[in-house]
Amino acid sequence: LQMLEQQVVGGEQAKNKDLKEKRKRRKKYADERRMQLVAALQQSNEDSSDWVLLNVYDSIQEEVRAKSKLLEKMQEKLRAAETEIKDLQSEFELEKIDYLGTIRRLERDLLLFQQLLDQVQSLIRRDCNYSNLEKIKRESVWDEETGCWKIPEPVVQKTRLP
Repeated sequence: LQMLEQQVVGGEQAKNKDLKEKRKRRKKYADERRMQLVAALQQSNEDSSDWVLLNVYDSIQEEVRAKSKLLEKMQEKLRAAETEIKDLQSEFELEKIDYLGTIRRLERDLLLFQQLLDQVQSLIRRDCNYSNLEKIKRESVWDEETGCWKIPEPVVQKTRLP
C-alpha cells in the first residue's frame, strides 16, 4: 500500500534525480526573474513621471502638461550628458597635451645624453670595458624590482709586456 501510495503521490518520476534538478533550476530561474521584475517595478515607481504613456488622462491639456514636463526633464538630462561629454573631452585633451609635452622633453633629454656619450666615449681609455658602448648595452640588464638598469662594473684590463 505504501509503495502504491508513493507512486500515486509522486508519480512515476518521483525518484528521478534529473527531473528534480530540472525543477530546482526552473524554480531558481523563476525566482531570479521575479526579483528582476520587482526591481524594475520599484524603479518604475520611483520614476513614475517618466512613464507618461502608461498614465490615463482626464483631458488633453493634462496630457500635454505631463508630456511637456517629461520633455523638459529629458532635455535637462541631455544637457547634463552633453556637458559631461565636453568635460571629459577637455580633460582628455589636457592629458594628451601633457603626454605629448613629456614625450618631447624625454626625446630632447635622450638626444642630449646621446650627444654627451658620443663626446665622452672618445675620452675613455681603450683598455677599459666602457670604451665599447654597444658591448655595455648588451651586458646591461633591466631590474623590475628597483626600476633601473644594472650596468656592468668598469674594469681596466692592464696588459703587461713580456
